[in-house]
Amino acid sequence: MANRLARETSPYLLQHADNPVDWWPWSEAAFEEARRRDVPVLLSVGYSSCHWCHVMAHESFEDRATADFLNSHFVSVKVDREERPDVDAVYMEAVQAATGQGGWPMTVFLTPDAEPFYFGTYFPPAPRQGMPSFRQVLAGVQQAWTERRGEVTDVAGKIVRDLAGREISYGDAQVPGEEELAAALLGLTREYDPRRGGFGGAPKFPPSMVLEFLLRHHARTGAEGALQMASDTCERMARGGIYDQLGGGFARYSVDREWVVPHFEKMLYDNALLCRVYAHLWRSTGSALARRVALETADFLVRELRTAEGGFASALDADSDDGTGRHVEGAYYVWTPEQLREVLGEADAGLAEQYFGVTEEGTFEHGASVLQLPQHEGVYDAGRIVSVRERLLAARDRRPAPGRDDKVVAAWNGLAIAALAETGAYFDRPDLVEAAVAAADLLVRLHLDDQGRLTRTSRDGRAGANAGVLEDYADVAEGFLALASVTGEGVWLDFAGLLLDHVLTRFRDEAGSLYDTAVDAERLIRRPQDPTDNATPSGWTAAAGALLTYAAHTGSGPHREAAEHALGVVKALGPRVPRFVGWGLAVAEAFLDGPREVAVVGDGELRRAALLGTAPGLVVAFGEAGSEEFPLLAGRGLVGGEAAAYVCRNFTCDAPTTDAERLRAAVR
Repeated sequence: MANRLARETSPYLLQHADNPVDWWPWSEAAFEEARRRDVPVLLSVGYSSCHWCHVMAHESFEDRATADFLNSHFVSVKVDREERPDVDAVYMEAVQAATGQGGWPMTVFLTPDAEPFYFGTYFPPAPRQGMPSFRQVLAGVQQAWTERRGEVTDVAGKIVRDLAGREISYGDAQVPGEEELAAALLGLTREYDPRRGGFGGAPKFPPSMVLEFLLRHHARTGAEGALQMASDTCERMARGGIYDQLGGGFARYSVDREWVVPHFEKMLYDNALLCRVYAHLWRSTGSALARRVALETADFLVRELRTAEGGFASALDADSDDGTGRHVEGAYYVWTPEQLREVLGEADAGLAEQYFGVTEEGTFEHGASVLQLPQHEGVYDAGRIVSVRERLLAARDRRPAPGRDDKVVAAWNGLAIAALAETGAYFDRPDLVEAAVAAADLLVRLHLDDQGRLTRTSRDGRAGANAGVLEDYADVAEGFLALASVTGEGVWLDFAGLLLDHVLTRFRDEAGSLYDTAVDAERLIRRPQDPTDNATPSGWTAAAGALLTYAAHTGSGPHREAAEHALGVVKALGPRVPRFVGWGLAVAEAFLDGPREVAVVGDGELRRAALLGTAPGLVVAFGEAGSEEFPLLAGRGLVGGEAAAYVCRNFTCDAPTTDAERLRAAVR
C-alpha cells in the first residue's frame, strides 16, 4: 500500500504525503476500497495553517504504530477543507449536531456509504483532561464495527435522516425592512463590548461583515451609534496585537477580549474583507488611521500573498522556526526587550518598548511581547518611529518565515479583487488596481471554462480538480463588479453576468432557496446549504449582494427578483442572530437604499465623487459620450459639452448634473 497524496495540488494534503498512514484523497475509489475490505472510513479534515492539525499530524499520523493500526482496520481519507468546503460543511454540521461543538482538525468515522457514526476534533496521543487517546478511539470504533455492526449502521442512518430534515426554505419570505434592520442593530448593541470594541468575549474574531452593515446603516439612516461601534472596533483592532504593527495585515483572531494576543495565522479572506472595511471607514469619516490600515493591509496582500501567476495565496502559518529548529506559534512576530536592544541599541529600544507596549514580563509566552499600539500621552518623534519600524521589519525579515499555503481559492481571490480595486481607486494607487486586474485575469484564464463554470482552486498555474461552490461564483462576481466600476471596463460586468447565470440555473431550487453546491455537483449525504456567515460571507448572502448589484447595472428583473428571494433569509435571521448574517444585513441596506445607480459621462472629478459615495451598494458606471461599455451609459451624453453624472434610484432619475458638489450630496 502507498500513501496517495503525492499527486495532489493542495499544500495541506502534500504535507501528509510522507506519513506512514495510507491516505486516500476524497474519492469514490476510497469508499469502494472500504466496501471491498468491509472496514470503516476515517475522515480527517483540516487546512494547512491550522495549528492543532499540525500537532495531531505529528503526534499520531507520523507515528508508525498508529499508522499500522489505521492501515489494518480503516480506509483513511484526508480532506483540505479549503478545497472541499462542501465535504467539510456536511460533516461539520453532523459533528456540531452530535457534540454541540466543532473545529479542526475534524475527525469523523464513516460507513463505506459515507454515512457518519462517530465524531470528534483533535484527539491526543495519550489520554488527557477527560479526553481518550486517539489509539483508544480507533480501537473502540474498530471493536464497535466488528461486534456491534447493526448498532453502528442504525446510528449512521438516523444521523443522515436528521440532517436531511434540516433543509432551509426561505425562498418565499419577504425582504427585510426598517423594522428588521433596527432589531438587528439593537441585537448588535446588546452584544457589543463598549470598552474593547468588537462583539462577545474571547476568542474574539474581527467582525468584518457586521462592520460593513454598521457603516451602511449609518450611511442610510444617520444612526450615530452604528458608526461609533464600527469606528471604535476598527481602532481597537488596529491598535491591538491582532494587527501586525510592522508589516501590516491582520491575524485570524485574538485569544483574549482585548485584541492583544492573536492566533498568528494570517488568512487571505480576513485581510481582503478588512482592507475593504477600513477603506470604507475612511470613505465615511476621513479617518487617517483607517486610511493607513487599509493601505498597509493592501500592501501586505500584494507583498506577502501574491503568487507568481498573479493570484493570491490562501494563508500564512501561525508557526515558524524560532531559530533553534523548533516550530513555535508566533515566533516570527514577537519580541523581547533584549531582542529590541540587539536591533535598535539602548535608546531606541526604550522608545520601541514604550511605543509598542513591550514589557519585561511579556504579553505572550516566555517573556516575549506581541507589538501593539497603546494610546500614548505626549508626542513621539515621527521620524524616529519610522526608523525604528523599518529596522525592526528588516530584522524580522531575517527570521525564518512562516510557511505559506500558496493555493489560489477562487472565492477569496474575488474578495481580494474587490478590496484592492476599491482601495487603489480611493487612494490613487493604480498599482493596487493593476494587482486586482492581474488576479481577475488569472481567474478568467485558469479557473473559468468556456461555459463559465468555475474551478475552486489552482496552484502553480495548474487548476485543481474541484468544482466551484456558491461562494466562489458569488465572491468572484462581487470582485468583477467592483473592478468594472473602478476600471470602466464593461468586460468585467459581462464575466460577472456569466457567473450569476450559473447561480440562477444551478444553485437555486424552484422556491428560490440557494444551495452551496450546484445541482450537478457530486452527491454527498446531504446537499449543503448554510445562509450564515462564517469567516467569510455565506455563499447565500454573497450571491444576494452580487445579484442585486448586477441588476442595478443592467436592469435585469430576474436577477433582482433572485436577490429579493435570497434576502428572505435575512428577514428571518437578522433580528435573531445579527452577528452571523452581517453580510446579508449589509446587502439588505443596499436593497432599502435602491441601490442608487450613477452613470458618469466624461471623466474627471465627477467619477471620483461617484466612487466615494457612501450610499449603500451604490453602483457606478463611467465612460465617454456614446460609449456602449455599460448599459447605464446608453443614451446618456455630455451636458452643454461638459462631463455629466446621472443618478437614478428605484426607477426614478434626477436631472443630470455637471457639478461635483451636487453629485456628492446625491450619493451620500
